[in-house]
Amino acid sequence: MNALSPLGMVSELPSSNQSSSDLARAHEESTEVQKDYFVEKDGVKFAGTHLLIDLWGATNLADPAHIDRALREAAEAAGATILHGHFHHFSPNGGVSGVLVLAESHISIHTWPERDFAAIDVFMCGECNPYLGLPAIKAAFKPASVQLGEQRRGLVV
Repeated sequence: MNALSPLGMVSELPSSNQSSSDLARAHEESTEVQKDYFVEKDGVKFAGTHLLIDLWGATNLADPAHIDRALREAAEAAGATILHGHFHHFSPNGGVSGVLVLAESHISIHTWPERDFAAIDVFMCGECNPYLGLPAIKAAFKPASVQLGEQRRGLVV
């Protein structure tokens, strides 16, 4: 992990949604019947919900530590388990690109502070609800406007 540190910010903080009992339970489930993490809503079965979030007029877009905290808050509010985070700062005043790898998929961000714009992807499967992370994102970046799109990934036909 130390080799990645010069490239940006690597976060090893465990998720508060992850505990040793969760890991033990996951091991037990893997030795028993395999659990299906696909979601069923409105009579449709699919892998997970993918939110595309565009923030315009946003603030705090050049601070990798702030972005890491904000996305962690959003992930935990959504009920996700954080496995790993990596954020790269392109220059002292430049944008940040980064990702939180989740047991339930990922949250990624790319920022353009010079345009007060951020593009965020939130993809979650299982029992997580990515919409529950939106208040944390809005509070952290204080956007003037939010454009939100939803895609259901892995539709079972």
